Amino acid sequence: MDRRIYVLGVILLLCFGLLFFQLNNWQVRQANALQSKSEALRPPVDEFEEPRGDIVSSDGVVLAQSTPTTDGYGELRTYPLGALTEDVTGYYDVTQSAATGLEAEYNRYLVVHQSQSNNLQDLLTQHNGTDTVVTTLSVRLQEVAAAALAGRNGAVVAIDPQNGDVLALYGNPTFNPNTLSSHDASAVAKDFTALQDLKDPSKSPLINAATQQTYPPGSTMKVVTTSAMFDHDPQLTLKTWPVLSSTKLPDTKSVLHNFDSEKCGGNLAKILALSCDTAYALIGVKLGARTLSDEATAFGFNKVPPLDLPSGEVDAATFPAFSQLSGNPPYYAYSAIGQFDVTETALQDALVAAGIADNGVIMAPHLLSRVVDDDGALVYAYKPHKWLTATSDTTASQVRTLMLGVVQDGTASAVGFPARLDVAAKTGTAETGATGCSATWLIATAPAGPYDVPSIAVAAVLPQTAGGCSETGAEVAGPVVRQVLDAALENNG
Repeated sequence: MDRRIYVLGVILLLCFGLLFFQLNNWQVRQANALQSKSEALRPPVDEFEEPRGDIVSSDGVVLAQSTPTTDGYGELRTYPLGALTEDVTGYYDVTQSAATGLEAEYNRYLVVHQSQSNNLQDLLTQHNGTDTVVTTLSVRLQEVAAAALAGRNGAVVAIDPQNGDVLALYGNPTFNPNTLSSHDASAVAKDFTALQDLKDPSKSPLINAATQQTYPPGSTMKVVTTSAMFDHDPQLTLKTWPVLSSTKLPDTKSVLHNFDSEKCGGNLAKILALSCDTAYALIGVKLGARTLSDEATAFGFNKVPPLDLPSGEVDAATFPAFSQLSGNPPYYAYSAIGQFDVTETALQDALVAAGIADNGVIMAPHLLSRVVDDDGALVYAYKPHKWLTATSDTTASQVRTLMLGVVQDGTASAVGFPARLDVAAKTGTAETGATGCSATWLIATAPAGPYDVPSIAVAAVLPQTAGGCSETGAEVAGPVVRQVLDAALENNG
């Protein structure tokens, strides 16, 4: 009897062992092969006819959603805020099987897919569903930015410098993405053609004005040049620069003039506050090609910022390479004041301000906050991380203090920033080279007092096309930045 029980026990143990082995064989060793066979047997699914998850703002507003239809397509993708958030959401075109923006970047979460399993209960109750992509975008700040631009071409970007959250990202020209998500193929094709600018593709609404459109940054580049002085040649920060209205550039007959031929000079605080081109041109010559190029690179020029939009929808700022500058002192002078071949996007200039705000560190900019499933459970949470160390914390603090002077006693003093916000800023008025007109800029961060931790960095750019091309960054871009900063920090003080 005992022997029979023993034999039976051994047989049962062997059976359990074989069962355990086969389960592991299926679930681990052959999992991919079995999954492939399953998918091969399953009829093909057109994801453009499937429901999609929502895209929502940080303040809970739906930016993109799907609703069932009876027109032969499964779902209609709609954008409740239309053009206001197109730069972020992009569009989802079922008639051409195309997508842009966050619709493309986080498609894997938005399409119907098998729910994530975090425990045994999830494994036993798995189902197919869509996730919701929660962004860092504040619809309130986005509305303020759009209203401040008031239909004018240009762009505004606002970032939390401490974590890289993109709080606002808006540009003109723009368009209503609902026109390209329609199920009327002929209407979509017609609208898409109308949105293209064949004479100048850079002016098409299909180009993201905040992340792809570039302009010479003008005097906002002096923030980077000033940082280069502290980082590479601190003795220059102690010099007093001659009071001039113009200066002859070395190795050339060319003369560089101050804006409106104004006379300026003095110590570093004075020349940055007054945005003195002659002084900074001389500084550029003193710093030289290698230093200027290295500092620009440290701040992210010639690199594509890692914003979570599809490849091709974010462009790099450009600064001349050392080989291009080397041996050409006039180029040093113009590059130091954001002219020559220097260009950047509103996103990049906001990142420059963010680096000064966050003690020299530029956090990776991002639009994703988190992903939740259709039951509200967390699927993924974005983890903020550093992109670049642009400069030292000591340099960033010194430059930030100098930028406070730009608001208190310099070119941004007439913008009207509330004193309670302790705004550090820099204006910019740049020659575009095409028409002799200017692109007007202003970058700012706040609160930037001695004991403050800045919580927002903003950049605004508006190209000039008329009016004698005489307007300044303070006059044009200044009020735009002021409104966004004031809205973001309205509870301060």
